[in-house]
Amino acid sequence: MLIDTHCHLDAAEFVADRDALVFAARSAGVGAIVVPSVDAGNWEAVHDCCQRFPGLFPAYGIHPLYVDGVAESAMRNLREWLAAELKSANPPVAVGEIGLDFFMPGHDAGHQEAVFIEQLKIARDFDLPVLLHVRRSVDGVLKCLRRIRVRGGIAHAFNGSREQADEFIRLGFKLGFGGAATWPQALRLRKVVAQLPLESIVLETDAPDMAPVMFAGQRNSPEHLPAICS
Repeated sequence: MLIDTHCHLDAAEFVADRDALVFAARSAGVGAIVVPSVDAGNWEAVHDCCQRFPGLFPAYGIHPLYVDGVAESAMRNLREWLAAELKSANPPVAVGEIGLDFFMPGHDAGHQEAVFIEQLKIARDFDLPVLLHVRRSVDGVLKCLRRIRVRGGIAHAFNGSREQADEFIRLGFKLGFGGAATWPQALRLRKVVAQLPLESIVLETDAPDMAPVMFAGQRNSPEHLPAICS
């Protein structure tokens, strides 16, 4: 059985055929899918999606590109939401997607870090792992993780160095790899993947984004996970 550790199955891109897509993924051997949220506005959608389909597991948090305008009240809301959902029939498996993003311009790096730190504290207090967004921000994320120790989790879409990978592993994290690692031109990334211990690697699609090379230009889907794995 394969596990897609990062798939935005609640996204609008899947509205028309979500049922068929989940069936296709199961038929392809994908037995479990983790569905992370990106902000408070889609916590309910993630909840409903995971309630509807067995084998889907939710994660709740605020993505770094959605933290503009987020205030202290949003952190209280996240705590309250997690506390309630942990008592539900399908409790969250992680806090996520959270982290830092220094790739997209126009965002306040200081505010991103402050919100990230608060979400790490929430994950620590609930003893939940975290799903990390680390685009162009691996060192900054690691700095925060050394400051606020959590239960571990996954560095989603990892694209750092072997040394950075080793530091995540030392802190109790797995490294998530998906479609980006299938592209022949991703020489540095592919070299790092080849050097890592197998037990430190997890698979993901990040669907509907980050399609693998064999499905270039198409909407990504959890049913593509076996092709990524191979």
